[in-house]
Amino acid sequence: MTVSSTGNAVIGCIGCGNMGAAILRGLSGREGLSLLGYNPTPARVLALADAGVRAMPDAAALAAQADVVLLGVKPYMVPEVLRAVAPSLRPDKVVVSIASGVSIAAMKAAMAEAGGPECPVVRVMPNTPAMVGKGVYALCFDDPALDQSRRDLVRGLFESIGTVVALPESKFAAFTAVVGCGPAYVFYFMEAVTEVAVTLGFTRQDATELVKGLFSGSVALAEQSGTHLSVLREQVCSPGGNTIAAINQLDREAVRGRIMDAVLAAYKRGLEMEK
Repeated sequence: MTVSSTGNAVIGCIGCGNMGAAILRGLSGREGLSLLGYNPTPARVLALADAGVRAMPDAAALAAQADVVLLGVKPYMVPEVLRAVAPSLRPDKVVVSIASGVSIAAMKAAMAEAGGPECPVVRVMPNTPAMVGKGVYALCFDDPALDQSRRDLVRGLFESIGTVVALPESKFAAFTAVVGCGPAYVFYFMEAVTEVAVTLGFTRQDATELVKGLFSGSVALAEQSGTHLSVLREQVCSPGGNTIAAINQLDREAVRGRIMDAVLAAYKRGLEMEK
């Protein structure tokens, strides 16, 4: 591919919204990388100038110069963008899409329709904590046109900015339902606990700060203790105490089952989008 012997690579992102910008910022300052960006709203790319991102005049110009062409556009825009950039692609480049529900086959078909050369495609599913450098990314390397050097390059890029798991494309709907949608579940619960705190007399500002501290501290404990989540929960539930009373109420209301049903609903919707 066009990566030099010194390991230099040009990473270009088409669509510099929240997620595309987060990835570019995460890669900023990494040795051996040059960053390009294009967005129909130029201000989006100009806002990344402090991260060393060079603005390109259009998507095709970006694709011509980049070794890795990152698609940060909405899913419905992916085929149109690929048809536009296909003539600028080459077999030694790689297209990386973070668009949910757009299959490798659909992307390859869009490039073929435009008469573009064979160019390998990698699917990536991020989640929104990527915006603060805490993203979890699923990477799909199912495209047979993808060689080991480009596989290693893409994996290395995302491993440098978050947690990475390689999954077959058939698992993407499941990953999306659990991890991609997951931040919304967490924020939903945080919001509910915050509202209760306000009901109990805390100011909204104090309630919000307390709940954020509660969740960040709990996550840190889970990460650092090495203890199973069930045991951590049991450690808070003293016999006859108020915590076990709360947990019993959640169980009477089948909250655990309803959470499972919600994630499965997201999974079902994801399967529909993948078709």
